[in-house]
Amino acid sequence: MIKTPVIAVVLSALLAACSSAPVHKNYIPIEPEGSSGYTEKPGWVAKKYMVAAANPLAADAGYQILKAGGSAVDAAIATQMVLGLVEPQSSGIGGGAFLLHYDGSRVKAFDGRETAPDTATGRLFQTANDKAMPFHEAVVGGRSVGVPGVLRMLELAHQQYGKLPWATLFAPAIQLATDGFAVSPRLAILLQSETYLKNDPVAAAYFYDQDGKPRPVGYLLKNPALAATLTTIANEGANAFYRGKIAQDIADKVNKHPTNPGGLSVRDMASYRAKVREPICSDYKSWIVCGMPPPSSGGIAIAQILGILETKDMRALAPVDGVWNAEAVHLFSEAGRLAYADRDRYIGDPEFVSFPGGSARPLLDKKYLMQRAALIREESMKKAQPGRPFGARLALGNNTSLELPSTSHISIVDGNGHAVSMTTTIENGFGSRQMVDGFLLNNELTDFSFNATDANGLVANRVQPGKRPRSSMSPTFVFEKRTQKLVLSIGSPGGASIINYVGKVLIGTMDWGLNVQQAINLPNVGSRNGPTELEQGRVSNALVNALVAKGHEVQVLEQTSGLQGIMRLNIHGEEVWFGGADPRREGIAKGD
Repeated sequence: MIKTPVIAVVLSALLAACSSAPVHKNYIPIEPEGSSGYTEKPGWVAKKYMVAAANPLAADAGYQILKAGGSAVDAAIATQMVLGLVEPQSSGIGGGAFLLHYDGSRVKAFDGRETAPDTATGRLFQTANDKAMPFHEAVVGGRSVGVPGVLRMLELAHQQYGKLPWATLFAPAIQLATDGFAVSPRLAILLQSETYLKNDPVAAAYFYDQDGKPRPVGYLLKNPALAATLTTIANEGANAFYRGKIAQDIADKVNKHPTNPGGLSVRDMASYRAKVREPICSDYKSWIVCGMPPPSSGGIAIAQILGILETKDMRALAPVDGVWNAEAVHLFSEAGRLAYADRDRYIGDPEFVSFPGGSARPLLDKKYLMQRAALIREESMKKAQPGRPFGARLALGNNTSLELPSTSHISIVDGNGHAVSMTTTIENGFGSRQMVDGFLLNNELTDFSFNATDANGLVANRVQPGKRPRSSMSPTFVFEKRTQKLVLSIGSPGGASIINYVGKVLIGTMDWGLNVQQAINLPNVGSRNGPTELEQGRVSNALVNALVAKGHEVQVLEQTSGLQGIMRLNIHGEEVWFGGADPRREGIAKGD
């Protein structure tokens, strides 16, 4: 069992001083799904089962399925369908997902990542002058849309682990889409700041009134088109989405965009397959940590960060009253630099890109990670170079994609102790800004590198037909090594920052004895092999100055994670599930 102090149900608020340090003048982050406030969450306790999701209506849908005897996968399906309705900027059936499942003895990784159409080439995001396209010029329209994968993935998981009928799992979302739901504060804020959604007539009519004003907080928003789509899928299975009218509607929407058409076809839709893969599992001190394998980079990068930090005395650097120790931020950021450097060089779709040495093992080798850890000095390295894992013989270029934070995470434990950790996305805020049959289409192809080559060679994450773009999504399980018990299910949205967000919680729980809510509440910090990034409004000038003194180039900016987690705790001798939800978003945990 993870060492965790006995807690009350309601946690005291974490304290953090507000920083006035300026953002570096040359740093202009693209963070389309930005901040909507910070509201302290208490944490939630349950004895039998629990779901943690980014919206209360979605969490309730999963809870009702668990209460009816459904499995963790059943609850994930119901939760996802409601999330796509009430949190459409982040995920939905027009996107993709990664899902880890634990059946009491084994972890499986389900890959529902989108794929590039057969027409895609390495020049997909290149201008006529062989330059990378401006980001939003690439995103908005049909060019960026990949074949959605989430429904095929959920259907595959349901075939193996579902208990309730498929159609039953769509009922909560269909009812909400028909009767309407109240627009949440977060959705209203993001609609207010959104620039491109109005350009699509279908989306404009749904999200805005006749005067072009966004639907306000509390507005009863109905989506009969999505209700009809979900009813068809509920009755006919995922084939109703990937073949026939819905597939044709998607292809038409993509190909007939007036200024930025794409090449996705009904053939691409019909040929999509979800994958079952072996998870990336590694040991860290008293625990085993399992994450998602490629095409996600999350599992490997987190395992590398933990492996590097295992050589350091992180336990002596615990935060006090939620305030980070400067040396802990230094070590965490430097480990992140090293992991992100390897990630950008080596990770891509495993069916197109070979690992150094033929498997993930060289990247996770303890001796290799000790060599990487030895590069950490008292002064920041600022930018790390990729390593040469044992057996590496590859000449690869560095990735140039921009992964953005419009994503959502679901953690679930059912009455049998089986669990799901699922991260789901349409990539950019409101995806490609193309709406069809009641849902938004992804812009996932912009997760590929915009450049296919550089001076070092071909880029692992370059665009190729049928390929899955690399991701940072990091659904994660933690098990106690001695008992093999599941002790944590965690994950987050946040684009390329997901790895740091999840890593923060893992260090917080495993090294510092925090419960999952306390660890989620910690200010977000880290590096993606660039500046050291600190969460705006939640760090002190003293921390900034201490890092600058160590040679860090510090950026203070919004870091809107959306961590959702469930943790096994022992309270007064009784084992319970304790759920945590990110105070930066609207999520809750709910269970019995």
